[in-house]
This record gives sequence, structure tokens and C-alpha cells, in this order.
Amino acid sequence: QVQLVESGGGLVQAGGSLRLSCTASGSIASINTMAWYRQAPGKQRELVATSTKTGSTNYADFVKGRFTISRDNAKNTVYLQMDSLKPEDTAVYQCAMDLVYRDLIRAFWGQGTQVTVSS
Repeated sequence: QVQLVESGGGLVQAGGSLRLSCTASGSIASINTMAWYRQAPGKQRELVATSTKTGSTNYADFVKGRFTISRDNAKNTVYLQMDSLKPEDTAVYQCAMDLVYRDLIRAFWGQGTQVTVSS
């Protein structure tokens, strides 16, 4: 089966940086879009950033200029470099990938990693 495992979350002071990683494993033929979502307590899950296979990226307005999404296709890994973190960035960050598995294109999700930004 396909599994997505995130790492890199933790506690950081405002203005600091974190780098999240998410690696997919399993019988994966290819990965199309890789993405990061986040969800804060009492809030809806929101899309943070996406990256296509060809390198096109898209960012939510609230992270543009501060976060950078990148990917390593050979390693089936997506990264989220988070700089100038703010307390309002505190959330569970979850990666997602649209990939081909058993001749099907579907989305897979990681378990999420907690990011806490203190004032």
C-alpha cells in the first residue's frame, strides 16, 4: 500500500523557520501534484501550497513570500520550507499527493505533523 510520512514539525519561535518533508512509499508509478494543507483547531483545513510534476507552484496568499514548496521526484518527496513563521501558522500540516497506484489516479494523505509557533 501507499504511505505518506511527514517529518520536520515542531515548536519554533515567531520569525523562525522549519522545513517539512513528506515521502511517499509503495508501488507508485508516478506522482502528479504534491501539496501541503494545514488545519488549526476550530478551523477548516486549508490548502497551503501545491507543486506539479513539471515544477509549477501555487501558494495561498497567507504564506506567499514566506513558504516555499519543492519536490524531489526521484525520492517521491515534497518539502515545505517555512520561513518567517507567525503564531497564526500554528496548525497540523498534512501532505497530499495525487499519484498513480494500481493503475488508478487518486489522492493519498499523510498523517500530519504539528507545527507550533510561539510568540
